[in-house]
Amino acid sequence: MKTILVPYDFSEEAGYAFEFAKGLAKKTHNKLKLFHVIELPTPQSFNSYGEVGAFSSEGTQIFMIELIEKRKRQMAEFEAELKDEGFKFETKMVFGNPFAGIAKEIAEIKADIVVMGSKGSSGLEEVLIGSNTEKVVRNASCPVITIKSPITPEEIKKVVFASDFNDVPSDVVKRLKTTIETIGAELHLVKINTPSMFESTRTSMGKMEDFVDDFEINAASMVVYNSSTEEDGILEYAEDIDADMIAMATHGRTGFLHLLSGSIAEDVVNAAKRPVWTMKSKK
Repeated sequence: MKTILVPYDFSEEAGYAFEFAKGLAKKTHNKLKLFHVIELPTPQSFNSYGEVGAFSSEGTQIFMIELIEKRKRQMAEFEAELKDEGFKFETKMVFGNPFAGIAKEIAEIKADIVVMGSKGSSGLEEVLIGSNTEKVVRNASCPVITIKSPITPEEIKKVVFASDFNDVPSDVVKRLKTTIETIGAELHLVKINTPSMFESTRTSMGKMEDFVDDFEINAASMVVYNSSTEEDGILEYAEDIDADMIAMATHGRTGFLHLLSGSIAEDVVNAAKRPVWTMKSKK
């Protein structure tokens, strides 16, 4: 976990993610980078302030200049505040599309983990566009931790890893073990059984036992949990054992295939109140 990236949009949830990431950086003494994207305005950007076209070109330019100067001051304040915290801290501000900017930054700095805030999304908004967080979860080449409320790494004692335990990619397991060890949490394994995807307890337990042996996992518990859907089962089980974080692999599908099949991991990210650790499966 040499480089921790925090995409930051100055929202309340982004603040929670930043605080969590600072806690991780203090534990690892590694690099923390705060990354902000300013979207260039179009007339539609100002709909919430009035009718489209209500802002003159000159007014828009003044607004953007003032916003850029404000963000520069805020980033400089963060740098001054964290200069003696025992880890390397950097900030960066770019212009453009938030998701594209984040994806490019992850690749350029070879981020080991991304920590970002999420408000969650549902219904039509989720189907049509999804959130920037959801897009990062789906596409990032490294693990992503999504945060929705104040929490520190020290408060994470129980992590639930939900899977079908069919050929879990070794890279996902390796990164998960690193996160668990860094935080100092115990790991609980769960396989969700649903009516449409039924599997005998003996078969499921066998797969989990093989998983533990193959990857030398120190599991605090292994459970087969019955529920109506996989998403509901994961959320219910995490609540039942009072877990502090949920961990999952995501398939990373995009486009039409994603619309057809959806993603359990992204649904959990949207619905969960707890932090969620995800990593794209490279099968």
